[in-house]
Amino acid sequence: MLQGMSAPMTYEDLSLLPDDGLRHELIDGVHYVTASPVTRHQRILRRLAVEIELWLRDHPTGEMFFAPLDVVLSRYDVVVPDLIYVSAARSEGLEAKGLFAAPDLAVEILSPSTRHRDETLKRHLYDRVGVNEYWLIDPDGDVVVISRRDREQLRPASVLTALNDDELTSPLFPGFTMRLRALFGR
Repeated sequence: MLQGMSAPMTYEDLSLLPDDGLRHELIDGVHYVTASPVTRHQRILRRLAVEIELWLRDHPTGEMFFAPLDVVLSRYDVVVPDLIYVSAARSEGLEAKGLFAAPDLAVEILSPSTRHRDETLKRHLYDRVGVNEYWLIDPDGDVVVISRRDREQLRPASVLTALNDDELTSPLFPGFTMRLRALFGR
């Protein structure tokens, strides 16, 4: 190892940190800290979570969780997505301290401080570990960018906008629809 370089941080290291109310994540052993989200972020998350939860009540195919919940993908990769969905088929990874497997769906609501990480590092990580869908929600543009697994890779599937009155749907939730205007409160 080069002088001055520290060893990659692990899940074990992360679990020793004091609870400071911040979001701590590891991607390839690099530690990232994010402050609490802003009010608009929380409103969007609440609206989405309520709609998915209502769908899941009628279609109990798995469980939805929202931050903060650790998603431990490896010893060096621990993320805290804004929202995840775990199907019954992947539920064996659910433990008291978090999810120790890839979720079926990961959702991130972009902010200026997380945009680059969410669009690049997390997207590559989610692709590598087998996440089936990744939704990037952009509150600044009222846009949702959806990537879906196509065989062995996450690929861009659609870009939805509130301006076009698009509807959010997913093969993970057959029959589920949510208008983007409702998601963004427009």
